[in-house]
Amino acid sequence: MNEVRQTRESIRIHAPDDFAGMHVAGQLAATILDEVGPMVQPGVTTGALDDFIRARIEAAGATSATIGYRGYQHASCISVNHVVCHGIPGDKLLTNGDILNIDVTVIVDGWYGDTSRMYVAGTPSVKARRLIEVTHDSLMKGIEAVRPGATFGDIGAAIQQHAESHRMSVVRDFCGHGLGRVFHAPPNVLHYGKPRTGAVLEEGMFFTIEPMINLGRPETKVLQDEWTAVTRDKSLSAQFEHSIGVTATGAEIFTLSPAGTFFPPIAT
Repeated sequence: MNEVRQTRESIRIHAPDDFAGMHVAGQLAATILDEVGPMVQPGVTTGALDDFIRARIEAAGATSATIGYRGYQHASCISVNHVVCHGIPGDKLLTNGDILNIDVTVIVDGWYGDTSRMYVAGTPSVKARRLIEVTHDSLMKGIEAVRPGATFGDIGAAIQQHAESHRMSVVRDFCGHGLGRVFHAPPNVLHYGKPRTGAVLEEGMFFTIEPMINLGRPETKVLQDEWTAVTRDKSLSAQFEHSIGVTATGAEIFTLSPAGTFFPPIAT
């Protein structure tokens, strides 16, 4: 993917009151990911996890942003092992040591809450555990770079430097995105780049940061279902995602885990 340049005029600047709506939507998405966590066990299907998520969204009186989106028919994307993103839930049984990303987006009063995090069925390998740790920390390095006057290149550079310092690679084929009362909007938030490049961050910008980090090479391919993206070299991949808003002093994370399990303890 080539570097995308954004102009200030193409990125919506939200009003201070808009933060409250994003917080409510983000907290529902995060709560659902908290609640599905105990279900992630060997022998459970990814379809069963999605069924729970669908029911929970309906019970909250919210709407799934993904059901019906470009023909997609599930309330989540569940990406297992070497699946980078957009994994389709189904009859696949989780086995001991599987790592998986669960991605949920809800709509509450017109606002979109979008978040994903990693889970482990059983006990992960040492390499898988390290991949998950580095991916989480890469996301947080990117968020730490957010403040008015910084650039989107600063975010990407922070993520890339951390991942590559651990001899892992950053996926370039997918990126974060603006959101608010729409699912996807400018800017494209790249997870690699050079400091002081790209559009300048301003208070009131809303977007996701969602790095995908591979143990092997960064190249991906999309399978014949036209959704599932996998690593070309079949190496493990991990992803974490938060929705954030730029504040006067940094970033507000809308999708913090109410239970504190966004980055859960991993069994040894």
